[in-house]
Amino acid sequence: MAARGSCPGCGSAALVEDAHYAQQQLVCAACGCVLAEGLLTTTYTEEEHLREVAYSQSTGQKEQLSRCLQRGIRRVQDLCKVLQLPMVFEETAVSYFQRALQHPCFHLVSLEKKELLGGCCVFVTCRQHNWPLTMGTICSLLYAKQELFASVYLSLQKELGLSVPALSLGDLVKTHLNSFRLFQHTADVPATFVEDKEKMVARTMQIVELASETWLVTGRHPVPIVTAAAFLSWQSLQPAARLTCTFARFCKLAGVDLPPPAHLRLKELLEILLRMASQLAWLRVFNMDKKTVVKHIGDLLQHRIFLLKNAFCLEDGEEQRATAPGEGSASSPPADGRRPLLPPCLINPRKRLRTAALSASDSAITGDEPISDSEIEQYLRGPEEIRAFRKAKAWS
Repeated sequence: MAARGSCPGCGSAALVEDAHYAQQQLVCAACGCVLAEGLLTTTYTEEEHLREVAYSQSTGQKEQLSRCLQRGIRRVQDLCKVLQLPMVFEETAVSYFQRALQHPCFHLVSLEKKELLGGCCVFVTCRQHNWPLTMGTICSLLYAKQELFASVYLSLQKELGLSVPALSLGDLVKTHLNSFRLFQHTADVPATFVEDKEKMVARTMQIVELASETWLVTGRHPVPIVTAAAFLSWQSLQPAARLTCTFARFCKLAGVDLPPPAHLRLKELLEILLRMASQLAWLRVFNMDKKTVVKHIGDLLQHRIFLLKNAFCLEDGEEQRATAPGEGSASSPPADGRRPLLPPCLINPRKRLRTAALSASDSAITGDEPISDSEIEQYLRGPEEIRAFRKAKAWS
């Protein structure tokens, strides 16, 4: 059907209205130039009754989600389903992910970091709802490096201004022990290995608190420590029938994985317990080892504060003698074999790599070079810091 006017491209007056996919268009019959688009119909009902809506009011005007955003949302939803999180957690994590992708800080990051961004949103959501979830669990599900995940997580927390509470060890212990299969009688678990859940959770909590007070938790993944503490608490509740059970068999019966560092955490916990047992008068007559000390864990935990103070802290007189200048006693251990309570990284430091030979310019440094005013504060030490440094150096 012809229409008034002329084509601005070729000047032809042969203009017709053509229906293309239910859309009326004004087209030049001479050159094929589309002069104007008509109206769209949204449903079959509107087409039957010849009801037309403007393009600005149709669904085609709405901005569609990008492929990156769609893929990220599906990744967040799948991760929430794997972790069996409530629906409100999934909605919160998706909203955080959408906010993050709209932020300019995350526009030009690598594809690997964008994929980890969804895991960070799930991790933040769980922490805000006091849901015990560790960073190592998320990294194992995403096959990601913990260093890279931590950097993305810190950027997300900073740029979006999110408040993330610290992880509660108590909640983590309860959640981790809920997955154990040692609290009910089954065909795979012997009757002597079945334990009351409340007793085991309470004893495990006390051992984890002991580990926290003795520097065994700081800077480490909490799951191996909780697993080792659960094994010790389970053995100590019925030591006669359970001392012969190995750590690997315990994890197999409980239906949980055995993390590789758990054996080291178990060894460190037993060393702490042995030193505490050496301070109990009624236990000194026995030749305590790593197996027999498990029988007395209840007594050791009952007097935990007193035993830790006596086993690891020096008396005031000994401390003064050890730090007195000119006597040379700072590098020698006390006569009774006690040592101060230090982190494991100081007790068993990692071996340092061999350094390359010093160059001529470096070997010419004598130590008498002047120190700038901006660096002088890094070298000043008070009397208390000097004494603490000598004690740590003597036992490192």
